[in-house]
Amino acid sequence: MSGTPAQLPLDLGHRPAMGAGDFLVAPSNESAVAWLDRWPNWPAPALVIWGPAGCGKTHLAQVWRARTQAPRITPNDLDVTALPDLLGQANAIVIDDAETCTLDLKTERALFHLYNLARESGGHLLLTASTAPAYWTIGLPDLRSRLLAAPAVSVGPPDDALLAAILVKLFADRQVRVGADVIEFLVTHMERSFDAARRLVADLDAAALAARRRITVPLVRSVLARE
Repeated sequence: MSGTPAQLPLDLGHRPAMGAGDFLVAPSNESAVAWLDRWPNWPAPALVIWGPAGCGKTHLAQVWRARTQAPRITPNDLDVTALPDLLGQANAIVIDDAETCTLDLKTERALFHLYNLARESGGHLLLTASTAPAYWTIGLPDLRSRLLAAPAVSVGPPDDALLAAILVKLFADRQVRVGADVIEFLVTHMERSFDAARRLVADLDAAALAARRRITVPLVRSVLARE
């Protein structure tokens, strides 16, 4: 697709994500990035990264996994009898949707023992969640005290600059050049999330190919209307 490349003032940190694609640092995620950069010198065995769906928690976890070789599980995978195997040789693990660990006492106990095992072995847990641990309904007092003592950092929805940069990169990954007007229109009209950006870029690329036309604001408007 031809067209004028976007010319936008994207003053964002640009860093490799080691297999997860380029990672952009912005005010909405810089605190979380700073905590991940401190690993393994965390003040507790666990770090909680929390924020709304689509804010980039998954991407952050992937960056950390690439550094640590940590496996990734959900609370459904927690089993007291398999805890050493879960940490594995990496002595680290990512647990997604960690707040749902507290919906079942058996899973809570497993997380409590996993936390203690990580502390004893010098390992680390990266927990992702939609809310901070202070808002989780935790039945085990000892688990609650440990999680509240662990650092918890929020990730917000992408701001205009970050969302624009994400869109430019996603289009560039597909070797699609779009005008700044397209990026600006998307930023002001689309759902503000990483997931929405990926979905929209894919849909726009497909629509443009099907219509044999370049991506313009009218095309964007029609695709957004269908979604």
